[in-house]
Amino acid sequence: MPVRTRTVTELMSGAGHEQVLFVAEHDVGLRAIIAIHSTALGPSLGGVRFWRYPSEREALADVLALAAAMTRKAAIAGLYQGGGKAVVLWDEPDRPRPRPLLEALGRAIDGLGGRYLAAEDVGATTADMDALDDVTPWVTGVSESRGGSGDPSPVTAYGVLHAMHAVCAHLDGDRALHGKRVVVQGAGHVGTHLARLLVDAGAHVVVSDLFDARAQALARELGVESVPAEVAVTTPCDILSPNALGGVLDAPIVGRLRCRAVVGAANNQLATDGVDVMLAERGVLFAPDVVVSAGGIVNIAEEFTGYDRARALARVAGIEATLTRVIDDAAARGVTPQRAAQDLADRRVREEGAGRRFTPGDPAAWTNGAPLTRLRP
Repeated sequence: MPVRTRTVTELMSGAGHEQVLFVAEHDVGLRAIIAIHSTALGPSLGGVRFWRYPSEREALADVLALAAAMTRKAAIAGLYQGGGKAVVLWDEPDRPRPRPLLEALGRAIDGLGGRYLAAEDVGATTADMDALDDVTPWVTGVSESRGGSGDPSPVTAYGVLHAMHAVCAHLDGDRALHGKRVVVQGAGHVGTHLARLLVDAGAHVVVSDLFDARAQALARELGVESVPAEVAVTTPCDILSPNALGGVLDAPIVGRLRCRAVVGAANNQLATDGVDVMLAERGVLFAPDVVVSAGGIVNIAEEFTGYDRARALARVAGIEATLTRVIDDAAARGVTPQRAAQDLADRRVREEGAGRRFTPGDPAAWTNGAPLTRLRP
C-alpha cells in the first residue's frame, strides 16, 4: 500500500506549530509561506528567506523546521520572543525583489497583527526589510536611518567567533583561535564577515561557496585559501564552519569529516535525528547551531527598546558562556551538546511559557518590561 502523505495540520501539530499562512498574489509573482511555531515567550521572530525550492512541499518542510529552530534559538538566548519564519519561493535569490511583491508580503505580515516579526535571512537584504517596513511595523533589521540595526550578518558572525572561542577552550584549554585552521563554508553575508574576523584573530582560513567565484573573490581579498564546495567538508581543519543552508551534515558526510569541531551559523545543520550521536562517536564536537547563530536575533531584538550597537555586541558575546554551559552540561549528563541545548530551550519554554500565547496589545511582555520604542504596540 502507498504511504499516506501527512497533511499540513498533521505536520504542524506534530512539532507544535501554532499557525501556518500560505500567501499568493499572482499579479506580482508572490508565493510564500509564513510559519509561527510558538508565541509562548513572545511574538514569533524569524527571517524572510528568498530561495529556489524544488517544490512547495520542500518549502513547507523548510519553513516548519526553521520556525521550530527559531523558538529554541530565542529561548536559549534568553529573549522574550518565539519562533517564526517566512519563505518566499524565488528562483533567483540574488535577483532584487520587485517593490509590488515586497508590498504584498508586507501586507500578509501586517495581517498577522504582530504575532510574527520579520527579519533578514538567506537571500534577503536590508533594502527588502525597509520595503516591508513601509507597509508594516512588524519587521526588524531595517536601516539605521529608520531606527533599526541594519544588516544583522556582522553581528551573527561575531557570535560565531565567540562560539569558536568556547570550543577552543574546551578542546585545548585555550580560547585563542590563533593558528587554528578554519574552513568557512559559505561566502555569503555571514561567512564573509566571519572570515574577516578569523583572519584578524590569526586563524588560518579556508573559504568555500557553491558559487566558486564568490569564494575566490573573498580569498583574494583576505589573502587566504579557497577550495571548491564539493571538497570543503573533507578539507583537514580544526573547525568546519557551515554558514549557508542547513542539512549539510548527514551520515555519509559525517564519515568523511576531517575536523575536530563543527561551529557555524547555518540553521538546522543536522540533516536527520541521530547525526549528533554519529558526530560524537567520531570524536567531532558539534556546537549546536541554535546557540551559535543566535547573534542575529539578539542583535535585532535590541531594536525593540532602542538600538545600541555596543550593548548588542556585549549581549552577543555571551554566546561564548552559553555554549560553554551547554558543552559542560552535555558532558556531565552523558548526552550530546545538541540534546543538551534542546533540553535547555524546551525547559525555558515549558516553565516560563506554560499556557501563554502572545498578545500584540501587551508589548511589555516581549521586552521584559522595558519601554517599547520602535515597533508600535
